[in-house]
Amino acid sequence: MISVLRSHGFRFVIYSNDHQPAHVHVIGRGEAKINLAGEDGRPELVWAKGMSRADIRLAYGLVEEHRLKLLAKWIEMHGAID
Repeated sequence: MISVLRSHGFRFVIYSNDHQPAHVHVIGRGEAKINLAGEDGRPELVWAKGMSRADIRLAYGLVEEHRLKLLAKWIEMHGAID
């Protein structure tokens, strides 16, 4: 597990032995998994556990804001995106 971003009390991590599609796990007050490129090319919430709706919105917004950096790190660790 590699922390690729820390912001607003969240840690955004990519697991070294993870699978496609490209995604991050957001850990803070609960946890969420967010795909970096959904059907329309924008991030897509996969699931959230123990997070308030406000925290989910904030985490999603931060993934949108840092999407290119997060995708670059995913590609560096796992290769091309399917």
